[in-house]
Amino acid sequence: MTDDPIVDALTTVLDDVRDDTSGDVADYIPELASADADALSLVLVSPHGGVHAAGDAGHRFTLQSISKPFAFALALQTLGRDEVLERVGVEPSGEPFNAISLEPGSGKPDNPMINAGAIATTAMAPGETIEEKTSSLLTLMSACAGRELKVDEDVYASESETGERNRGIAHLLASYRAFDCGVDTAVESYFRQCSIQVDAKDVATMAATLAFGGRNPATGEQVLAPEVTRDVVAVMSSCGMYDASGRWTVRVGLPAKSGVSGGIIAVDPSEFGVAAFSPRLDRFGNSVRGVRALEEISRRFGLHMLADRPETSSPVVDVDHRDDATVVRLHGHINFGTAAQVAHRMREEAATARLMLDLRDTERLDESCGVVLRRVAADLDASIEE
Repeated sequence: MTDDPIVDALTTVLDDVRDDTSGDVADYIPELASADADALSLVLVSPHGGVHAAGDAGHRFTLQSISKPFAFALALQTLGRDEVLERVGVEPSGEPFNAISLEPGSGKPDNPMINAGAIATTAMAPGETIEEKTSSLLTLMSACAGRELKVDEDVYASESETGERNRGIAHLLASYRAFDCGVDTAVESYFRQCSIQVDAKDVATMAATLAFGGRNPATGEQVLAPEVTRDVVAVMSSCGMYDASGRWTVRVGLPAKSGVSGGIIAVDPSEFGVAAFSPRLDRFGNSVRGVRALEEISRRFGLHMLADRPETSSPVVDVDHRDDATVVRLHGHINFGTAAQVAHRMREEAATARLMLDLRDTERLDESCGVVLRRVAADLDASIEE
């Protein structure tokens, strides 16, 4: 075991799904076909910016369609909701991600999470040229990740060489005047956006930025307006997993977005952002083991956004510094996100004083969260005895 109970919980989930070797690595983009099919990681970023990483969390891959929520966010932040929704819808398509899903008559793409809609929103990025639009997108996504990201030029070249279907979609969009720039500018910017290189820590932090109203919890920077992230997360909740979005909502119940390189991000608003990575895909283009891992997290920690929540007060954490000890007192409903914060605070406080955890005013402590807190308490007891 590690000294982080959340990492231990994530590692247990990975161990439970590791033997599932079903699905296939994406091969329609040649560079993606060379991916390490056995790579597997799960990373959670908590409200205080703590990174809890299990598995191959440093393994690099490209964003692919995980970039779509952020291109949509940039369009919303730049142009405003009304103008963006004049050009792109927000309804599930019920079709594959590369389908030509355009509204009859208007030519409007169904939503920004499929290729047609993403090409349209990418074209709305600030700048006149491919380089300028790519720079705008990279700046935003780097701020969400908390570090400078770059385009994987080999993957970009592979995307561009095999991207005729997306070029066809872009030409059809242009015939409806869906964007103001040229087709090549729109589609090549889209290819470069999809080819941004990340690891699971990066995308978990990007997910956490969406979870906390556009504020990156690791850097403290307010990257996006809260109303922008609300709209983005809303569309992720209904459209983020392509034509498996309904099944996802029933089984996992967290707004999410997948990519064909094997990544998935999910958001629990005001609680945390999480990322899973495993390259083998199901028939919908979603990571097989990534889906299973996030299903397990949702089930074990009671994270479904539509689950019954008893009427308990909001969580409050009080810290009382006394002469002989520091008392961490919890009030209200302590859920997973709060438990992660408390665990972090307990470790900080225990470094300078004897620690007491007071649960007498706790109205509800989710079972899995109790496991986390008991583990921290046991670790701190052990360190004192040593």
